[in-house]
Amino acid sequence: MELPFHVLLYRYFFFAWLFMDVNQCDLFARAAAWHHNKGQAHWLPRYIKRYLVSGALLFATGWLIEHASPLVSAFFYVPGVMSVPLATVAGVAWIGFQVWD
Repeated sequence: MELPFHVLLYRYFFFAWLFMDVNQCDLFARAAAWHHNKGQAHWLPRYIKRYLVSGALLFATGWLIEHASPLVSAFFYVPGVMSVPLATVAGVAWIGFQVWD
């Protein structure tokens, strides 16, 4: 089964679909979800790299376009700057999965 492009794009840039909810009622289900999430955490550095590379490219594009049209450059600067908090959240989550057991 082939996924639609918008789903692939979402999965390429956002990592929440990889993880399970650990706030379940059953103790065994929570433990299983935690171990699943800990196993999936090895993908987080790849998402961090995607955020930083795409943010740098968007920021550079905004810088190049700024000379021609400052208003249009904002459409590149804002997502470029927003890649930093996304990378930070992914980094904190990755460190958390490495430290806590």
